[in-house]
Amino acid sequence: MPIGDTAVIRSRRVVLPDGERPADVLLRAGKIEQVAPHGTLLAGDRQLTDLGDTALLPGLVDTHVHVNEPGRTDWEGFASATRAAAAGGVTTVVDMPLNSIPPTTTVEGLAAKRKTADGQTWVDLGFWGGAVPGNTADLEPLHRAGVFGFKSFLAPSGVDEFPHLATPADLEAALAEQARIGALAIIHAEDPAVLAAAPQVPGTHYRDFLASRPDGAEAAAVAALLAAARRTGARVHVLHVSSAAVLPLLRQARADGVDVTAETCPHYLTLAAEEVPDGDTAFKCCPPIRDESNRDLLWQALADGEFTAVVSDHSPSTPDLKLLTRHGGSGDFAAAWGGIASLQLGLPAVWTEARRRGHTLADVVRWMAAGPAALVGLTGTKGAIAPGYDADLVAFDPDGELTVRAERLHHKNPVTPYAGRTLTGLVRHTWLRGRTVDPDGAPHGRQITRP
Repeated sequence: MPIGDTAVIRSRRVVLPDGERPADVLLRAGKIEQVAPHGTLLAGDRQLTDLGDTALLPGLVDTHVHVNEPGRTDWEGFASATRAAAAGGVTTVVDMPLNSIPPTTTVEGLAAKRKTADGQTWVDLGFWGGAVPGNTADLEPLHRAGVFGFKSFLAPSGVDEFPHLATPADLEAALAEQARIGALAIIHAEDPAVLAAAPQVPGTHYRDFLASRPDGAEAAAVAALLAAARRTGARVHVLHVSSAAVLPLLRQARADGVDVTAETCPHYLTLAAEEVPDGDTAFKCCPPIRDESNRDLLWQALADGEFTAVVSDHSPSTPDLKLLTRHGGSGDFAAAWGGIASLQLGLPAVWTEARRRGHTLADVVRWMAAGPAALVGLTGTKGAIAPGYDADLVAFDPDGELTVRAERLHHKNPVTPYAGRTLTGLVRHTWLRGRTVDPDGAPHGRQITRP
């Protein structure tokens, strides 16, 4: 596999910006120099890797990962998260501002993360900042320091050190400042009043938990966000859309000229409420996994180009916080930590369902590489196989099968709702700027900043 300064990778299935075709890809000094017809680049003094029918994809870009370091490194960490990313074909990760301690809500918090991450990243790593009540003055310094934008919650985040924007005035102030400095606002959109009015029934029944996080909570929060975006002119991005009820709101806002994008996640596209076992809190996340009919609507919206990205929202914790019954916990959905661990599994999970629904590898690359790269301004360097881009590449066997064993994943904790499932698609090899990424070898990821 290529690790030298100049190399050629050949495949009959190279996924390019204009579709999939046989090609040779010339790499030089960590960049893609040329894409040529299959079999036309002679090796000479170049190292040649012929993948045959194994597909060559651009490295995925995951803009929604909770690494949790420093402060909650027993949940995850830069080393384990980026190893898992590389094993899953993800070559660029953008870390969320929580659940680390300190959160990335000040320049000092950002500096603490950068120092901690130094020398322990197997893929490239960037950072989001956080917009919380009282830190409006910190946003411009963080933006100048290179964060990719600012995350806010419209409902409680689950950790005390990252409070939500609890009032319309809080939201307005945060968006107005981000509009002024030209930053991207990324929003966890659930309405706390709707959540408070929903039935709250603790216990092991998933249907009770689902009823406590209704579609209306997402719809009401997105409506409020879009109204504030109209008033302030802010560019906004709706995180982890789980409910199809928000789709008409997004369509109308775009038609009205609001600068809004949205993402969804592998677990909303591949899992459904009907199949969640009672007491299996590995499936708990907020907003929640909803019904099959809702999932079908999300897939239709994805096919229609209504989502900019499909990203993991990897939000792990220790098994004790998940209250897993198999680890001696209560299985209480109301009390368990809400978060899905899937960073290493997003590509095969999405491909399994996408292929079943008639989609192509080119579609998956658009959703999981090109789209997220565009969201954070990395088009031109990340997310595509094209001259001038970083040689971040993945050899992917689209017909291989993987039966998930949680304890064999690179995630720090062996908890995932995909445990025991058989997924289609195997990552055979990952390159970062033309160099092989070995999760058991030395790291050579870099920290990156907003262009």
